[in-house]
Amino acid sequence: MAGPRRGPFRMLFLCTGNSARSQMAEAIVNRKARGRIVAESAGSQPAARVNPLAVETLRDYGIDWGGRPPRPVDGLEREPWDFVITVCDRAKESCPIFPSQPMLAHWGMPDPATVAGDDATRRAAFRETFLLLNRRIDLLLALPLERLERLALAARVRAIGGAEGEPAG
Repeated sequence: MAGPRRGPFRMLFLCTGNSARSQMAEAIVNRKARGRIVAESAGSQPAARVNPLAVETLRDYGIDWGGRPPRPVDGLEREPWDFVITVCDRAKESCPIFPSQPMLAHWGMPDPATVAGDDATRRAAFRETFLLLNRRIDLLLALPLERLERLALAARVRAIGGAEGEPAG
């Protein structure tokens, strides 16, 4: 039996471009988890920069984006992650093998950066993405992460990404 946990859980959010969804998820977790979880993000094909509407949306909800430029997942698979969460289908398909065997979950959602239309339509897509991520992260943070057995915890984290975003059981 393992001893008491030392330090925060480590969570990696993966997306294709690492310019919107994964960056937003990283910022939300790092703000709300208050050190209980430390989140980072990366992409399978990183964009040149973080989408300005992602940063603006975070700011609109009181979260200052203090993240980093989009970065590749290359090399991160060797780090000791507790959770790896993909937020887009393409990242799920190209997710590398993680030797540390983190809990894997898929929280797929549409990419707000691909929404066409006027400014109001595009901003609404980013708001919807933020609200979905925020809800899923609230569900995650409500779990007794430190007390659940690994298999039960993995199942609950995966269930958060379900169609309704509700945890199982």
